[in-house]
Amino acid sequence: MNVEEEVERLKQEIQRLGHIQPDGSYKVTFGVLFNDDRCANIFEALVGTLRAAKKRKVVAYEGELLLQGVHDNVEITLKAIPPQSTN
Repeated sequence: MNVEEEVERLKQEIQRLGHIQPDGSYKVTFGVLFNDDRCANIFEALVGTLRAAKKRKVVAYEGELLLQGVHDNVEITLKAIPPQSTN
């Protein structure tokens, strides 16, 4: 799986595990993602995938490097996907 595919899978998992916000974004904590069995099976390096998604401005979270335990309560926000125009 390449980086783009992993970022797409990450978006799906954040939508599955997270909570939708009024603006259309989704929020989930790092601990929920990290400790989820399905995510553990999909992502060989979850932190690396999160960093790639953040670099592409798909997700937002505080800090650069997330560590299990220390950052379990850090919120990860999957930015709202703008609606496709039908022009």
